[in-house]
Amino acid sequence: MKILIVDDSSTMRRIIINTLSRIGYTDVVEGEHGKAGLDKLSQGGVEMIITDWNMPEMDGLEFVQTVRAQNPSIPILMVTTNAAKEDIVQALQAGVNNYVVKPFTPETLKEKIESLLG
Repeated sequence: MKILIVDDSSTMRRIIINTLSRIGYTDVVEGEHGKAGLDKLSQGGVEMIITDWNMPEMDGLEFVQTVRAQNPSIPILMVTTNAAKEDIVQALQAGVNNYVVKPFTPETLKEKIESLLG
């Protein structure tokens, strides 16, 4: 399964990649903002997206809305520091399937991913 990680922090991308690797997901592509994420997505094969909210160029909400217009069924997990209830509601309305607030444990990320993939 190919997973796309979109986050402007290379450290956060590394943490997510390491966590994914520990739970058996090693086919990962990454983008440093929404526009880069869309470029990677257009190359095909991506079966799940993990995205940040706060990024330059194109933020996570705009990215999710753009992805949803083209692909309504791909699972999207938002991993962000935005913890307010209104933010979570806004992200869900934009089309994310699940939401993780930073900082998170590898166990939390694993649970969210497994619940998304069924």
